[in-house]
Amino acid sequence: MKAPILIIKNLPAAGMAIFPFILLKKETYRKDEQIINHEKIHLRQQLELLVLPFYILYLFNYFINLIRFRKHDLAYRKIIFEQEAYDNENDLNYLKNGKWFGWMKIKKHEN
Repeated sequence: MKAPILIIKNLPAAGMAIFPFILLKKETYRKDEQIINHEKIHLRQQLELLVLPFYILYLFNYFINLIRFRKHDLAYRKIIFEQEAYDNENDLNYLKNGKWFGWMKIKKHEN
């Protein structure tokens, strides 16, 4: 999957996927295969849900997690889309070999 990459120096995270773009905080991150793969996984998730529903579910999942865990970092890491991306960011063949809607198969991680 080829995605245009934009450098946004005041981005609140190292990377972010906003269909169809990958946003990166630093130019040097263009060479970070792990960050790029993580964001490409998010782009596929967005495609799976026809983009807009992804953002709605992402925010809904985050706010439910925030109520449940009361900590931003934990709420963020427990978002099902983030779990799929973090679990597979080191597998550079994940998007070729992994099944679509992989986030639906995420097992609940321990707290």
